[in-house]
Amino acid sequence: MNILIIEDEAAASRRLKQMVLDLLPSANIVSILDSVERAIQWLSTEQMPALIFLDIHLADGLSFDIFEEVEVTVPVIFATAYDQYAIDAFKLNSIDYLLKPIKKAQLEQALIKYQKLQGSPQAQPAIDYQQLAAVIQQQTHPSYQKRIVIRYGQKLKAIEVADSAYFFIESKVTMLRTQSGQDYPIDQNLDQLACMLDPQRFFRINRKMIVSIECIAQMHAYSKSRVKLTLTPPFDGESIVSAERASRFKEWLKG
Repeated sequence: MNILIIEDEAAASRRLKQMVLDLLPSANIVSILDSVERAIQWLSTEQMPALIFLDIHLADGLSFDIFEEVEVTVPVIFATAYDQYAIDAFKLNSIDYLLKPIKKAQLEQALIKYQKLQGSPQAQPAIDYQQLAAVIQQQTHPSYQKRIVIRYGQKLKAIEVADSAYFFIESKVTMLRTQSGQDYPIDQNLDQLACMLDPQRFFRINRKMIVSIECIAQMHAYSKSRVKLTLTPPFDGESIVSAERASRFKEWLKG
C-alpha cells in the first residue's frame, strides 16, 4: 500500500511515518513533501498513491490549492494543529480529520475507516474540496488581527495592521514594512499571518511575501503567466505573483 505524506513540520512527518508503519508494517511511504508547490509537482508526475495524509496548512499556503492544480482521485486524511477548523464539514464528506499532535489510537481509527471505505467504494461520496475550503476559510477567520506586537531589545511596540504595507522574508526572518517605510522583525511566520490578516486586504503573492492592496502601485505581465508588482514603499527584492497564485490574485483584485 503506497502512502504519501504532505506535511511541512519535519518532526511531525517523521512521527506520522513511524506510527503508520507501526500500524501497517507493509505500507510503503512513497514520499514526504513539505509544500503545496512540491505536492503539485509530485502528483503531476508520479503515480497516484493509495492514500494521502495532508496537513491543511503548509509552508506556502492552504493545501486546498493542490486540488486546484491536480485531480486527486484517492482518499485523503487531513491533519492540522488548529482545532477551530470545520470538523463537521469533514465528517459530512466522510473525510477523516486528525488533530495534531496525532495520537496513535486516532490514526488507527482513521486507517480502519479507510479500509472499510475501500471495501465499499460506492459508499464514498464525491468530495467537493472547493466547498470544504470555503467553509474552513469562513470558520477559521471569524475576526482579524488589528495589531501586531513586536519586540526590539527589551521593549515592546504595537503596530497597527492598518499601517502595514507588506510582510516579507529576509534572511529567514519575517519582516513587517509599514506604509511609512519602517521595517520591523516579527515573531509570526507567513503561514500564521495568512490566518491573522483580512484576506480582502492582504494577499500572499508567493512563498516569501504577503502584500496589502494599498501598497500595489503598478502591475505588469511577467513570464510564465506571473505578475510583477511595483510596491510603495519600494521593495528592493522581486515582488512577483507566482504562476500558481496568479489566477486567484486577479480574482482578489476584483474585491
